[in-house]
Amino acid sequence: MSQETTYVATGRRKTAVARVRMTPGTGQIKINGRTFEEYFPTAPLQNTVLKPFQTANVGKTYDLAVNASGGGSHGQAGAVRLAVSRALILADATLRPTLKIEGLLTRDPRMKERKKSGQPGARKRFQFSKR
Repeated sequence: MSQETTYVATGRRKTAVARVRMTPGTGQIKINGRTFEEYFPTAPLQNTVLKPFQTANVGKTYDLAVNASGGGSHGQAGAVRLAVSRALILADATLRPTLKIEGLLTRDPRMKERKKSGQPGARKRFQFSKR
């Protein structure tokens, strides 16, 4: 019973969460059961996801099975990018300095600020009337 190594990592961005299962393979990427090009149809989103592979010069040596949920397409792409970066470090710890210099291991903490009561939005106030 030969079990191939699987690297599991999680990435988050805004309200999006991506769980990645990375196995040695031919570069096939499946996101929520759909192909990579079908799920992220635009080039900027595809480049966001592939950036860790390009930075690490790994090429098409790993297959990805991604489960992405929450948020929009940009948030999910950022979450997948962080998860892939973390999985690459689990696979090869020597890639850490390279990925860190590019900022691929930093979790982006920016979230939408909640609306407060007594106001129309998070920061906006109702019009002030002196009289």
